[in-house]
Amino acid sequence: MKLKSKADGFEFEAYHVEPADARRGGLVLIQEIFGVTPGIKRLADGFAEAGYEVLAPHMFDRCEPGYSVERRPEAFAKGVEYLQKVGFERALGDVQACIDALEPPVFMTGFCYGGSLSWLAASRCTGLTAAAAYYGGSIKDFLADTPKIPIILHFGKRDTHITEEHRAAIADAHPDVPIYLYDADHGFYSDDRPDYRVEPAALSKLRTLQLFHQAASGKVEV
Repeated sequence: MKLKSKADGFEFEAYHVEPADARRGGLVLIQEIFGVTPGIKRLADGFAEAGYEVLAPHMFDRCEPGYSVERRPEAFAKGVEYLQKVGFERALGDVQACIDALEPPVFMTGFCYGGSLSWLAASRCTGLTAAAAYYGGSIKDFLADTPKIPIILHFGKRDTHITEEHRAAIADAHPDVPIYLYDADHGFYSDDRPDYRVEPAALSKLRTLQLFHQAASGKVEV
C-alpha cells in the first residue's frame, strides 16, 4: 500500500493486512531498524488475526526502498545510519499518514526503534487512541514529551541496551505511565530473534490488546 508523508510529501510503501473477521480497529506497527522484515510482517499478521487492520510502514524508503535485512553487525550500522538520515520529524510524518489512512479507533505499537517512535507519536501525532511501546531505547531522550493518549511500555529485565537507570528515569518523569518488566532480553517479542521468549511475548501481547480494548471502550484515560 502506498502512502504520502504528512511531513514532506514523500511517497512510501506500507505492509497492509486486514482482519479476516470482525474489525476491532486500525493499528500502526513500526519496525525495528532492520526494516519491514518477514518477522515484522508475521507480527502484523498476528495482530490482524486479533481483529486489527494493520499498516507497517517502510520507514527507510527514503534511503533504500523496501529495506529489509537480517540481523548482522553491518546491517545494524546501516539501520542506524538510515534512522539518522530520516530523522524523527519526517518519520512522524509517515506515522501520521498511516493514522489518517485507517478508520478509527487507531492504535500504535512498535519495537526498538518503533517503540521509541510510538512514544513520540503518542505525544505529537493526532488521531491515536492508545499505544504500546516495546523496548524503545530512545524514550529516555524524549522525557520532555508527554503522551496525550494511554500508553504502556514493555521492557526486558536483562536488556543491556535499556538499563535499570534508563527505566527509572522514565518512571520518575512519567509516574503514571505503566512500565511492564519481563524476565527476558531486548527483543523478546520477535520470534525471529535469538532472544525471543514465548511467555513474555504472550503476556505482553495480552496486556497490549487489553489496553487497546479498554481504551476503545473509554475505560482508560490519560
